[in-house]
Amino acid sequence: MTAITGDTRLAGVAVPVRPRSAAAIAIASLVGLAGFGWPLLADPGSGLAHAADAPFLFVVLLPLLLAVVLAEVSEGGMDAKAVALLGVLAAVGAALRPLGAGTAGLEPTFFLLVLAGRALGAGFGFVLGAVTLFASALLTGGVGPWLPFQMLGAAWVGLLAGALPPARGRAELALIAAYGAGAGLAYGVALNLSIWPFLAAPGTAIAFVAGDPLTDNLGRFVAFSLATSLGFDVPRALLTAALVLVAGRPVLLALRRAARRAAFDAPVHFEAAHVDAPAHVDAPAHFDAPAPRRLATDPPPAHFGEP
Repeated sequence: MTAITGDTRLAGVAVPVRPRSAAAIAIASLVGLAGFGWPLLADPGSGLAHAADAPFLFVVLLPLLLAVVLAEVSEGGMDAKAVALLGVLAAVGAALRPLGAGTAGLEPTFFLLVLAGRALGAGFGFVLGAVTLFASALLTGGVGPWLPFQMLGAAWVGLLAGALPPARGRAELALIAAYGAGAGLAYGVALNLSIWPFLAAPGTAIAFVAGDPLTDNLGRFVAFSLATSLGFDVPRALLTAALVLVAGRPVLLALRRAARRAAFDAPVHFEAAHVDAPAHVDAPAHFDAPAPRRLATDPPPAHFGEP
């Protein structure tokens, strides 16, 4: 017989970020920041643009994302149940994305990323965001130089959702809704940075100029964002916040119930049970059959051997 004990020190976070996975996330984020911000530091006439460095970023990013999952698995943060849940949520997110893609920026996928990151943890949200965008790109044929930047942007949305401060009830829904709105805007701004250097027409007031002071290029970038993507970013932000307020509570309860029943944060340890030795028996036991019960109408018992 065995006794089962659980480690509940990390209760409250379904898939906690362990040291190895934290290091992998940090490296992937640094690579992503370099990929997003490199044109701002490019020398004049270098010809560097995201169209050229995106494939290299994609090649570097995929092993780093895999390293996050492997680090969680090796350290006990993600078991087979967590990986299965990751696959299910990524499939749902990939199926949701075509519902609003290309329609005024309406992307219900971010609603799921925000809630999953909040309920299941920052590390889980990071991997879910990247895997969901990768799966949706394969589903819709949206593979291109923009894909690694979309994956990183969605990964950061899920990561920061898991790092929100504690809250309960309506305050939690309001916090998540506000974050979802801000994340929807920030995602659009980040993606603008990835396409701005080669999309804006040279010589215009919103064009990227390699080698110009950082403040000048940032001013042009803000003007580019306002002129091109504001009509997509605002609907994305409003839709994410509205979905959180309307359906956030049942989805959070479902995700937390699934995590609680799967017990992601409670590794199981088996200990040998102590069983007392049986008592020593010196003589065999004798069991006497009980005498049959007599009724008042029964005849008296017969006696043999008397004259």
